[in-house]
Parts: sequence; structure tokens; C-alpha cells
Amino acid sequence: MTWWRDGVQSKMPSMDYAAAQDAFFQPRPADAPPPATAASPARSLRDAAEPIATLSWWGRPVYDRQAALGLNFLTGYVWGRGSALGEPAGSVVAAAFGVFEPGLVVSLYDEARSLATHDQIRQTLQDGVVEAMTTVQTDDTGLDSAVDLLRRAVAATDGFGRPLTAGLLALPWPAEPWAQLWHGCAILREFRGDSHLAACVAAGVDGVSANILTERMVGWEPLAYTATRGWSPEAMRASTERLSDQGLLTETGLSDEGQRFRDGIEQVTEAAMQPVVEALGDDLERLIDALQGWSDAVIAHGWFPPDPYKRASG
Repeated sequence: MTWWRDGVQSKMPSMDYAAAQDAFFQPRPADAPPPATAASPARSLRDAAEPIATLSWWGRPVYDRQAALGLNFLTGYVWGRGSALGEPAGSVVAAAFGVFEPGLVVSLYDEARSLATHDQIRQTLQDGVVEAMTTVQTDDTGLDSAVDLLRRAVAATDGFGRPLTAGLLALPWPAEPWAQLWHGCAILREFRGDSHLAACVAAGVDGVSANILTERMVGWEPLAYTATRGWSPEAMRASTERLSDQGLLTETGLSDEGQRFRDGIEQVTEAAMQPVVEALGDDLERLIDALQGWSDAVIAHGWFPPDPYKRASG
């Protein structure tokens, strides 16, 4: 199994945590402009929760537990995140993830399932996240209150047409408070992600094109983000040409029409999050502030990519 980075074909299954850091944890230059994403209550909540929600693959304690089972960074990511769906065929996981090259996801998923059971992979996530959070943040002041708000927010979500959300909603809340915090953030993350993919499908956008439109919106160099999703140079080139022919791209960014088109997808995604925003009401900012503080601690510890473009893109 191979992947593509900077136009070079590389082996994937051997990726350990150090290799993942080398591939994904490169900082953005200090003089780079901020991500070109519009500020909104829903976006602010999403960005504040992201480093906590994704500790289940970026956190070293999770990786160490998965490595003990024979998993590497990528097989652990695919099986760990995909385990929310139960134990479906790999093609189902690839469809739910949406923006990764499907054959890559299927291959990693099948390999991972040969090494770890569903119960084992779920345990690595929960135990690893708890160790990670108690390592980066010894003060749990406000944790119970934040979990209460997350439960309120999660109660406003809906699994209809959202496979990863539905899978997580079917799981019981963990008993440990830090695990509860992670679980609530993970549900909100997948709810937004599922909603975004639905908006892409409705707009006629496929997986590789969704990546290209997002990276152009955020401000990445062309294909720098898309290539990390396993797409071949040929697939990326064909999608770029197709989007250009539709008048959506300039040489390095989005055209005016492309910006309107991508903004439309974002607006549909934001609208799907409105029930969550309304459920939190005046407590939204309090939750965002609490999550942001814990997320800052995660980033400072090196367990989430420091590049703000990566955080903005997912």
C-alpha cells in the first residue's frame, strides 16, 4: 500500500508516531496569514473542540496502546475512528470518511481488523485519551460543568443521514470525566463532519474535489492538503482541471464563483449546527472558553498539529 506526498509515492503501513509527526506536525511560518475561514459561533465551537476530539489519533498515549497491538499510526487512525460504525465492510468506512482515497481506507481498515478486535480498539481510545488529558491538564476545575454542556449540545444532534454521528450516539457515555469530555467533543466533531459531507454530496462534489476546495478556501498551497489524503497525482490533477473548467479555481486559489460555491457548502454545514448552538444558548461562549483552554494545553504538549491551517481543515 502506498500514498502520495509532494508527488512522491511512499510506503504507508510502516508509519509510526515519529513519522506521523514528521508528516503532519510541521508548523506554519510565523508570517503566514491566518486561515481564511469565516468566524461564527458554530465554527468557534468546532475549532475549540478539535484538539480534544482528535486526541484519539493524535495523542501519543493512544498510539502507544495501539502499537502494542501491532497497529501503526494509520491503521490505528482508520480502525479507531471507524470503530464508531461497529464492524462494517471497509468500503462503508471509506464512504463515511469521505475525503480519503477509498482504496487506501479499505486496505488500512482490513489490516487493522486483523490485528485488534473492536473491543480492544475502543479500549485504546478511551484509556489513551484519559492518560493524555490527565498528563496535559492536572486541573479538572470546570470539567463537570463542561461535560454537562456537552451533553446538552449532543442531545441537540441527530444521526439521520450521519453515519459516524449515529454510531457514536449509540455508544454509552464513558464513566471517566475526561473520557466523557472527549466523547462529547467527538460526537460534535463527527456531527459537523457528516453534515459537511452531506452538503458536498448535495452540491455535486466528490471526495477529492472536497479536499481541493477546502484547501483553496483555507489558504494551503495547491494540493498540499489533498495529497495527505492518499489521492494519486492523476486523480488530483483531473479534479483540479474539472474544477477549473467549471470556473471555480484560479491558479492558486478560488475564483469569485468558486468562493461563492464553497461558501454555499459552508453555509449548509453551519445551518446543520444551528440546533447545537441554540441548545447551548448563552452558555456557548463558556463552553468554548473551557474547551479552548484544554485544547491549548493539548497543542502545547505536542499532541495536536500546531499548524492553524490543519486545525481549520480537519
